[in-house]
Amino acid sequence: MFKYKYIDREKSWLSFNARVLQEAADESVPLLERLRFLGIFSNNLDEFFRVRFAAIRRLSLTGISGEKILGGISAQQLVKDITEIVILQQSESLRILNNIEAKLETENIFIINEKAISKEQEVFLKDFFIQTVSPELVTIILNDLAEFPVLKDSVGYLAIKLVMNQNAEIRYAIIEIPKTINRFVVLPSKDEKQYIILTDDVIRHNLSSIFNIFDYESVSAHMIKITRDAQLDIDSDLSKSMIEKIATSVKDRRIGEPVRFVYDQLIEKDTLRFFLDKMGIVSTDSIIPGGRYHNRRDYMNFPNLGRFDLLYQTNVPLPIPGLSLEGSILEKISKKDYLLNAPYQSFSYLTKFLREAALDPKVTSIKITLYRLAKNSQIISSLINAAKNGKKVIVQIELQARFDETLNISYAEQMQTEGIQLIFGIKGLKVHSKICVIERNENDKIRRYGFISTGNFNEMTAKVYTDVTLFTSHQQILKDISKIFEFFEINYRLYRYKHLIVSPHYTRIRFNKLIDREITHALEGKKTYMKLKMNSLSDIEIIDKLYEASNAGVKIQLEVRGICSLIPGIPGMSENIEAISIVDNYLEHSRIYIFGNAGDTEVYISSADFMTRNLDGRVEVTCPIYDNEIKNELIDNFDLGWKGNVKARYHSEKLANKYRVRKENEPVFRAQLETYKYYQNKVEVTHEIV
Repeated sequence: MFKYKYIDREKSWLSFNARVLQEAADESVPLLERLRFLGIFSNNLDEFFRVRFAAIRRLSLTGISGEKILGGISAQQLVKDITEIVILQQSESLRILNNIEAKLETENIFIINEKAISKEQEVFLKDFFIQTVSPELVTIILNDLAEFPVLKDSVGYLAIKLVMNQNAEIRYAIIEIPKTINRFVVLPSKDEKQYIILTDDVIRHNLSSIFNIFDYESVSAHMIKITRDAQLDIDSDLSKSMIEKIATSVKDRRIGEPVRFVYDQLIEKDTLRFFLDKMGIVSTDSIIPGGRYHNRRDYMNFPNLGRFDLLYQTNVPLPIPGLSLEGSILEKISKKDYLLNAPYQSFSYLTKFLREAALDPKVTSIKITLYRLAKNSQIISSLINAAKNGKKVIVQIELQARFDETLNISYAEQMQTEGIQLIFGIKGLKVHSKICVIERNENDKIRRYGFISTGNFNEMTAKVYTDVTLFTSHQQILKDISKIFEFFEINYRLYRYKHLIVSPHYTRIRFNKLIDREITHALEGKKTYMKLKMNSLSDIEIIDKLYEASNAGVKIQLEVRGICSLIPGIPGMSENIEAISIVDNYLEHSRIYIFGNAGDTEVYISSADFMTRNLDGRVEVTCPIYDNEIKNELIDNFDLGWKGNVKARYHSEKLANKYRVRKENEPVFRAQLETYKYYQNKVEVTHEIV
């Protein structure tokens, strides 16, 4: 028997983030994009510590071994392993940043600190500090405080040490680096050279001005950052509304248990000890040395400086052939199904659908689920517009969408004010499905139209997340969607669906049956395969079922962007399984499930990954594709990803993130670029036919 059948999900996730770091290190990636990937890496790590590491740390503190939960490793050991991996990754990210900064200098872009400021820049920065930075600063002298202030989660601070002239007394202070100011200050250019300084260093340069009332001999400033447990603890007070409960829980995050303390490794030992003691941080697994700057997620918003030659070329979202943004979208959908593949195609079709429904006198109701929304959401505007036009609008909004709780609460209150009926989900279940159905009165009969998606209805993320959305007037599918909204309101009843596969009641059972069918075909000698694309694969039961299929001879291709706890390519266990991950300019987010079915191929799109939470702990929707043209398009999409030989890495037991190597004479095939060309060709062919 095999010693290890699964890869720990946390280590697999860290391996995914290492792939993001590979993009930052890749010299074929444009320089400013490399900085963006460094920012994504840092932002990912922050969220990992706030959620996953925090959960494991909670387990480790209980003394429970957690072997069953964590796949053969104790929670205590996993905490140590994660810390070691992260320290190495942080060190690598700092090396990469130094390399990028050196490369930027060859492009006449200089990121300077307070020690390299010229006289001309001094004049600019003095005014900038007085007018912009100083009014935003929060500076606290710490020695005499009865209670140490609560440091905010993931905010950058400068830990200040003042050595006084009198008796060499030491005073400590903290300066919060304001988030209201762009972290990167663009200085006046000179001799075709462009200069940038971080706000941190603008503050360092002005320490004498900030502390001018003190008679000190020396002052030093080193950056620190704390990450807190972000788990929501929702009380059971029946007198409170769900909005009140979530809002209170979100506020409580500010005093959540520290799970990570990152510091500049050049900080004086006595200063570090002062802050650790005052904050009650004793666990060495929570203390991580870093460089001069933290919160490198801010590099996601590094200014472009007009240097578009150092960025990826922007691909304009394409139209969907046969579906105009000018005519009636409902009329087109009444005749056939259409597929939107964002960001290759314009997300505007989705907002156009809702705007038209809001104005159409024949539309009587709109029902939609919302998970993550853009700031200034056009989706919300369209729904409010519909309510103002007398439509019955029912919105299931997930208040527990992690880190979007505050925004969703704000939108919920706004929609309630406008008379929209809100549903706040089901106790113990997050609603992660992406569905919408409208009802339209046609010839005294109700006809339904709607859409089902793999991703959020969010105009901003639709620019960088790959997701597919099916527009349909298939009455039976849409009737199933209506049943899901009935389930939201009367959830003690078990509903049956004729076409959709719905979690938590049916998804696991149905996918097991689909896999079993492929196993049966393989044993009968029939053509059989599975092509499965998802974000994460970590459910042990499903993995075992895929191993069983592999042993039966089913060829399985997996495109798993993130966590992959399955170990592919092991003789006697998974030799018929290959698994790759694509990390590139866009975030691969769509879930597409293809089953060979002895030549009668079945294709599904889904909001669900193969994770236990998606199968058993959330409301998810998987939709069959009946239109042959769309079915072939989704198969083509999978195959384009599978052919990738530039940004594709192999999943493996060793988490090595090895790139797929091109065969001799094999042309370069960058999957995302080729997918865009695929849709370009569809538009051109349509124009030729017209």
